[in-house]
Amino acid sequence: MGVLGRFRRNTLYEGDALALMGELPGGAVDLIVTDPPFAIDFKAQRLNYNRIASNVIEGYREIPAGEYGEFTRAWITEAARVLSPEGSMYIFSGWNRLRDILEGIDAAGLTTMNHLIWKYQFGVYTKNKYVTSHYHILYVVKNKKKYTFNKLDHYPEDVWVINREYWKGRKKTPTKLPQELVQKIIGYSSNPGDLVFDPFLGSGTVAVVAQQEGRHFLGFEIVPEYVAFAREGLRATRT
Repeated sequence: MGVLGRFRRNTLYEGDALALMGELPGGAVDLIVTDPPFAIDFKAQRLNYNRIASNVIEGYREIPAGEYGEFTRAWITEAARVLSPEGSMYIFSGWNRLRDILEGIDAAGLTTMNHLIWKYQFGVYTKNKYVTSHYHILYVVKNKKKYTFNKLDHYPEDVWVINREYWKGRKKTPTKLPQELVQKIIGYSSNPGDLVFDPFLGSGTVAVVAQQEGRHFLGFEIVPEYVAFAREGLRATRT
């Protein structure tokens, strides 16, 4: 059945990430880039980030806070298994659940190479605390002595200032990574022809950018509406 078992390259699959990853052969993917659920009682359609509620696609699935640690360890363990021996992974996290992500990385036997900060141009308004206007990105590898790192810049720093994308008047998923951010990750940590995988695909940005950058892609997503949105994005960029 090939190196991906029943799965095919350059294809998006609807279903639970943990269940589907369990069917992937070990060592099958070169790079994982993913923005997993955060377990922060995220209100997908509230008027955060200047969005209009009617333009936000419904269906966002959150993980209950009491289950988040176990969920995180389980999916990171599976992610480590399906990574190639020289593979790497970028995990996005808010500060609220960062401890669970870090513990999951350690439990899976992965090595953290960098703790990147993505600074964007705005956050959710707050009254009694600082506005959060950044995400954490954990850059981890399977083998700290041999992994892909293309030094695109002479002095690559660990704080990236990249604006969120405005999708004024257009449908979008509640959380969407900017293409510029994903391009940077894919450029640094993969080569043309590599397989880039996102087990929590969301809007499909990772798959779209991988396709644009001459990489193969594979994506899993549990929300049917998001799968349809991502597939449409891929079709639009092929034309």
